Amino acid sequence: MTQPSSGGRRGILFVMTGASGVGKGTLRAEAADALADVVYSVSATTRPRRPGEADGVHYHFLDRADFEERVRTGGMLEHAEYVGDLYGTPAAPVDAALASGRDVLLEIELDGARQVKRARPDAVMLFIAPPSLAELERRLRGRGTDPEAKIQKRLARARDEIRAVREFDYVIVNDDVAEAAATLRAILTAERARARLLGDDQVAAFLDG
Repeated sequence: MTQPSSGGRRGILFVMTGASGVGKGTLRAEAADALADVVYSVSATTRPRRPGEADGVHYHFLDRADFEERVRTGGMLEHAEYVGDLYGTPAAPVDAALASGRDVLLEIELDGARQVKRARPDAVMLFIAPPSLAELERRLRGRGTDPEAKIQKRLARARDEIRAVREFDYVIVNDDVAEAAATLRAILTAERARARLLGDDQVAAFLDG
């Protein structure tokens, strides 16, 4: 793992998980002011690039051999296979940002979040929950994009994810998005104020005053 610069504060790794349709993207947009200086990690994938997608912006597009080599050598914080394609979080840019004192946000699925927690026990785990499964179903149906079978699959997966909520450090119920964003801001503020994050130079500054 990359070490922080001499005497400096190491960044915080935030891991956000929540069921499809719970509004993670909407929540991030609402709390954009608090997240402005947070590095949003870009995932890697072996799936083909779609029209309009840019490498390093939407995803890091890798061939399968490169991806599997990174997994083998510990270059992925987490990874999974979905519909024949591999997805994962490259470790190097995350560790570089943390070492420079930047906070990092990963938005990943439950299995990936568990992998990150094993690899980085100091990660701060955030679970975004719907007010109820019935409300989540209403939101999924309101999209008007998924067939019934897919909606049922998403709901079944959401049940498993919600049952794992106590594996996380914080739960944010996304009922009212403004209130949920306020909770997210409060969590960021509290975590950044932890004394264990202070670098030697910051402690020295207190003594020199």
